[in-house]
Amino acid sequence: MTVGTYESNMTGEDLRIGIVQARFNADVGHGLLSSCLAELKHLGVADEDILHVTVPGALEIPLALQKMAETQQFDALIALGAVIRGETYHFELVSNESGAGITRIGLDYGIPIANAVLTTETDEQAEVRMAEKGADAAKVAVEMANLLLALEELHPEEEEE
Repeated sequence: MTVGTYESNMTGEDLRIGIVQARFNADVGHGLLSSCLAELKHLGVADEDILHVTVPGALEIPLALQKMAETQQFDALIALGAVIRGETYHFELVSNESGAGITRIGLDYGIPIANAVLTTETDEQAEVRMAEKGADAAKVAVEMANLLLALEELHPEEEEE
């Protein structure tokens, strides 16, 4: 048996990316979006190949991702937002359900989703992480989109006669 190796492809040209951003904790969301868009541009993703939508909060992100995935128009999706601990159990509920929903959509639809929904103890922690995490999400989306496209080439669908 011969073992092959796939080299990561960080070229974003011709990739179509969908971004869902929660508006709750708006300052952090804008920071995430700004660094994400800058990195997507750096990787070669064209502005016209990016669709950005906003939703009220982290719990609404999975539904918007699902609707985008259903269109089959995207090579990868990105989830942006921030859940910052308060004094109630609500933090755990929102963090867990949002994360589980995002993961489920990716697996159900076979589409890479970069999860950049920050879960932090304080606003300050979120602000420190937002630039790096937004850029990381862009890199993950491009790398995973290219990996899935390469893997699909290993098993091309049979042509219908």
